[in-house]
Amino acid sequence: MLNVASNVSTRLLAVSHLIFKFRMDVLCSEVHAAESVAYLNRALVRLQDIWEEIGIPEEQRLQRTNDVHKHIKGLLDLMIAEEEELRKGLLKSIESCRKELSDLYSELQMPPFEEEDGCTILQMERNSRTRLEVMRKHKSQRVEELKGLVLKDRDLCDIMCTTPFSINQSSVPSLNQLEAYRAYLDDLTKEKVLGVVSEHRHDEFVSIKKEIVVCMDDLEQSPETSFETDVMCEDEEAFCLSNDNISALKLLLSQLQERKAETELLCSGLRTKIQELWERLQIPQEERDALSEHMVKSKKKNIEALQTEVQRLQLLKMQSMKSVIEAIRAEMILLWKRCFYSPEQQQAFAPFHDDDFTEDLLDIHEAEVRNLKNYYDDHRELFEGVSKWQENWTLYLELDKKANDPSRFNNRGGNLLKEEKQRTDLQKSLPKLEKTLKVQIDAWEQDHGKEFLVNGQEFLTYVQQQWEQHHEEKEKEKLERQLKKTKQTKEDMLYGTSVRTPSKRRMAGTPTPSKVKKLNGTTTISTPTSFLNSGLGGTICQSSMQKPPLSASKGFGLRTPGHGKTPRALDRNKENISHLNRNTPCGTPRSQDTQDRTFTFNAIAGSYSEFTRDLTKASKSNVKTGLLNSTVSHH
Repeated sequence: MLNVASNVSTRLLAVSHLIFKFRMDVLCSEVHAAESVAYLNRALVRLQDIWEEIGIPEEQRLQRTNDVHKHIKGLLDLMIAEEEELRKGLLKSIESCRKELSDLYSELQMPPFEEEDGCTILQMERNSRTRLEVMRKHKSQRVEELKGLVLKDRDLCDIMCTTPFSINQSSVPSLNQLEAYRAYLDDLTKEKVLGVVSEHRHDEFVSIKKEIVVCMDDLEQSPETSFETDVMCEDEEAFCLSNDNISALKLLLSQLQERKAETELLCSGLRTKIQELWERLQIPQEERDALSEHMVKSKKKNIEALQTEVQRLQLLKMQSMKSVIEAIRAEMILLWKRCFYSPEQQQAFAPFHDDDFTEDLLDIHEAEVRNLKNYYDDHRELFEGVSKWQENWTLYLELDKKANDPSRFNNRGGNLLKEEKQRTDLQKSLPKLEKTLKVQIDAWEQDHGKEFLVNGQEFLTYVQQQWEQHHEEKEKEKLERQLKKTKQTKEDMLYGTSVRTPSKRRMAGTPTPSKVKKLNGTTTISTPTSFLNSGLGGTICQSSMQKPPLSASKGFGLRTPGHGKTPRALDRNKENISHLNRNTPCGTPRSQDTQDRTFTFNAIAGSYSEFTRDLTKASKSNVKTGLLNSTVSHH
């Protein structure tokens, strides 16, 4: 048994030495090898202990030890084979990279790359692969650059009508070839730019020359310097197109344009002055047409003609000072209206009422008109907005007035619906416009540090005043209608209504059955009181009147100066009398004074308590004694 153990130990030690040597050769690490051998020894000792503890026979232990040896040896042989394949693969990759690098060096016309000595196989493979990637990229860059140069060469050849650069496009160009190609294209590009610049300068010279000729013709000016003469007279092809000459041309053109602008400004001022004087002096149209040619052009002769006309009009103005000042005042009134000046602001210009028509007064008026025009122009947007509001407000008042006019229903042209829609739109648009104007006016006041006045008031105050005035007028109209209706109702109560419905004629003296009733020996006569269904709210109840004796009824009748009343009218009048006597008990005699003052009138006219009180007093005092005596019989 000891021999077997010694043999196993000997073999294990041999394997350990092999493993140790293998690890030393491959990994070059003594530490790892020692750890591996120590671990293997511990593993074998542990196996021996396990086998002995189990009780495995000696022969089986020896067999098992041989199996362990074979297993470890096979594993190591497999590892060696794999690493050997790795070494062969690295050598094969190195050989392939070297071959491709050799071809690239030859194709790119570059010297071969020399490898460093003392490098391992792994380092050699890595270096070869990196170098190969660099050379491939370098080749691709040269090919792409050659393509770009060829395209640029074709474009320049089409423009310049030249032959393309001679180079083999199927092979990879060398660095020298690319440099030569680039230099060739740069020269060609410079030639192209010079040609374009020359053509551009020529076009610029022709354009500037045309403008200079037009300006000199408008100014009626001849060339004064040699340079101007060369520009105007010399052939275009012979003129030197240098930078200095082009700059001088531009300077000359700007000077001529400034003179032309000054001339046009002078003519514009003269024309404006002439138009103002024509309007103020009321010059006939025939005289104005005679100057029509000079009112358009701005040449030297036109300026002279305009200046002559201004002098002539100034002389006429001095001769007709009064009419001119009055015309200016009329214009001033229009400007005041456009600027929404209040009467106080207008009165502040005292010279407006001066009757001493002198030149100084004229100058003061002209200065004031200029100030008003400038004031309006500076705030045109605000004034136009206020004017728009004023126009809409006026239209709204007109439509509102039409809406209260009963005659509008006679219209059959469809304007009623249109006007109502327009009035509704104005009710919506007016507040929006007021809000917009308020924002603009607030911004203006903040910028200028003063108030923007409309008719001497702030805009919102002015608007509020207009609305309040409108509401007051509507209330006034409503009150007038109520007063008129009250007055008509009062007259109807006193004299009876004049509205009659058609009915059959009845015989005179025949009472209506429904209106003559017997109540305890008393005849009751009543009529409907439809005329009291008015806004006064008054009510009059049916009442009875004592039947008069026969002596009093003989010859009794109601008469008017023109004709006698029918029984129907008599019944209606009796009804009024019955209402007058409703507060007196039946059969009670009345005095004349009592009968005159028994009429009571209970009415309510809206909320106007004072009006009601005055109306009640008036109704009591207007009852006529004669009327009552003619309709009431006394006991």
